Amino acid sequence: MAIKYLKTGKAAEERAEDDARVRAVVEATLADINTRRDAAVRELSDKFDGYVPETFILSDSEIEAAMQKVSAREMEDIRFAQKQIRRFAMAQRASMTDVEVETIPGVILGHRNIPVQSVGCYVPGGKFPMVASAHMSVLTASVAGVPRIVASAPPVSGGPHPAIVAAMKEGGAHEILCLGGIQAVGAMALGTETIDPVHMIVGPGNAFVAEAKRQLYGRVGIDLLAGPTETMVLADETADAEICATDLLGQAEHGYNSPAVMVTNSRTLAEATLAEVDRILAILPTAETARVSWHGYGEMILCDTYQEMLDVANDIASEHVQVMTDRDDWFLDNMHSYGALFLGPRTNVANGDKVIGTNHTLPTKKAGCYTGGLWVGKFLKTHSYQKILTDEAATLIGEYGSRLCILEGFVGHAEQCNVRVRRYGGVNVPYGEGVPYRDGTAK
Repeated sequence: MAIKYLKTGKAAEERAEDDARVRAVVEATLADINTRRDAAVRELSDKFDGYVPETFILSDSEIEAAMQKVSAREMEDIRFAQKQIRRFAMAQRASMTDVEVETIPGVILGHRNIPVQSVGCYVPGGKFPMVASAHMSVLTASVAGVPRIVASAPPVSGGPHPAIVAAMKEGGAHEILCLGGIQAVGAMALGTETIDPVHMIVGPGNAFVAEAKRQLYGRVGIDLLAGPTETMVLADETADAEICATDLLGQAEHGYNSPAVMVTNSRTLAEATLAEVDRILAILPTAETARVSWHGYGEMILCDTYQEMLDVANDIASEHVQVMTDRDDWFLDNMHSYGALFLGPRTNVANGDKVIGTNHTLPTKKAGCYTGGLWVGKFLKTHSYQKILTDEAATLIGEYGSRLCILEGFVGHAEQCNVRVRRYGGVNVPYGEGVPYRDGTAK
């Protein structure tokens, strides 16, 4: 394998140091929220956002006032995007059916898909208010049938962001908070005097939000670890350098630590793309952010073969993978670790982020190796049940169960089976022993 790095970002050691600092800050902050609750949340909101209202929960009148600031055209755009997302989420929900099967006569097994009962949806604000994140979490939870949806986003310019509030309300949020960062995630997960806790936290965010979700996992459920955005471009000589560079920087502008990686088997394209990156950074209005991210986290990886490109891509497991080659469907068939694929030059990550209908809350930091992105199924819990309808079935299952429990040494377990065999099968089984075989052989 001949893989060359024409550009690298920060060393793994430096990234690990950054992660350690974030972990320490989050741990201390969550402990403070857990102890001092509303007081801690108010201090944090004041410190980071200069926003300390009487309550962080928006009233109906405040929601209405915010929505009145959204133009008719903007509302039309929001509703168009939500229509696409709702269509796909409904199709996903329809694919998840309850099951009931009679495995042997008289034995019924099944499962039901039950919505999580309360969800906290975090919507990032910060440098770029993420209106689309409200669609992705709130609307999808609504399609899943979650009965209590709490949505929270940080204040922007001293108050709730009108378009985010509109997207939350239109998406089906039952409670809307104007609160950001660790304090929002902590308050929704742990609860305060004024904010009731939820069972699950979802939504993307910066490194601090992602780490807060990681540390809270177990106390509450989470969708996945969706931290700073990641993008990868997989391209060969058929691709266009300007498009490649645009797709890299379009995601690098998210923040100062957003990995943008290109993997190609064409040196000509690699060098042309690097030149295009420099050209675009000279004119990009968000270059201040994108340049820092590209410098510290951008990579250009040159491979010899498509198989090498595939292997590198699966190993990195990037959140977004833009594929522009002469064999896009081959990558679709063979990629196994990623957040979402964007196939061909006509589509792009921004489509998925904002409007096309798939969910933009996706796994980062190699989590694509073990999970996909947020979807309607994340809000549903699949619970099994069983029932036995006949004495014959109770006896048959009890006989096998009794012997298997004794095999493992669980006498009390065996007696749960034995009492049924005695009751429904009329078999005299000594206490603490397994049911003998019907042919009289050893237990």
